[in-house]
Amino acid sequence: MILVSESPMAILSLRSSSSLPLICSTISPLCSKPMLSQLPSNFSSSIAAVPVTKLKSSYSSSVSPISRPRVVAARAATESFTDYREDIGEILGDVSIFTASGQRLQFSDLWDQKDGIAAVVLLRHFGCVCCWELATALKEAKPRFDAAGVKLIAVGVGTPDKARILATRLPFPMECLYADPERKAYDVLGLYFGLGRTFFNPASTKVFSRFSEIREATKNYTIEATPEDRSSVLQQGGTFVFRGKKLLYGRKDEGTGDHPSLDDVINVCCKATVA
Repeated sequence: MILVSESPMAILSLRSSSSLPLICSTISPLCSKPMLSQLPSNFSSSIAAVPVTKLKSSYSSSVSPISRPRVVAARAATESFTDYREDIGEILGDVSIFTASGQRLQFSDLWDQKDGIAAVVLLRHFGCVCCWELATALKEAKPRFDAAGVKLIAVGVGTPDKARILATRLPFPMECLYADPERKAYDVLGLYFGLGRTFFNPASTKVFSRFSEIREATKNYTIEATPEDRSSVLQQGGTFVFRGKKLLYGRKDEGTGDHPSLDDVINVCCKATVA
């Protein structure tokens, strides 16, 4: 199998799942035995078992391409905060995604584009164990978002049927879950993609402190939630807060499992509601 990132130099060949231990020994501490022993037994096969295909799906013909805006990133002192162009909310609004039930719509349909406040969390992909952990945390925090009058929107890479697997087995509220099979929103927001970000980034060491949460969140995990296009496992996520079309907060995940504090995100939302 070939996992292809945006750089031709970042190509990993996995002919069989038996090659995974050798690869794990040469990459980051994320693949150390203590971590792997606490993750679902079929986790490694979600990366190594299925041949990659070109980035396409049965939905591709109905989704028109959009232009990729220029994105300027700046590292803040304590957070990976991203400075976007002023019209990024309007550009994102034109992106087509799908509900977990398979209905196609645009981002601009998801919340009031004048004054509505939305927390938009882009997961890596529906078969990512760290994303099952994040989805669990979002589900538990949803009453706080609701109390603040904030629309919670979780988006994952994969087709709607993959979204439904996560929603059913985790479980997670389907009315908050959306699918972006061709990663269009991820491209617009300039989220990281590649082998290095997925396996080598030091920010991913955060998962060491969350073993129990990951284990609990993945009790019903299944490899079947992983996108058919296995190159999608190289996609990183991000978290954003909008008021109408105005971006109030934007943070890119530096690596796998590098999620923001939901307390920080909710605080941004609460300040927006009283502004």
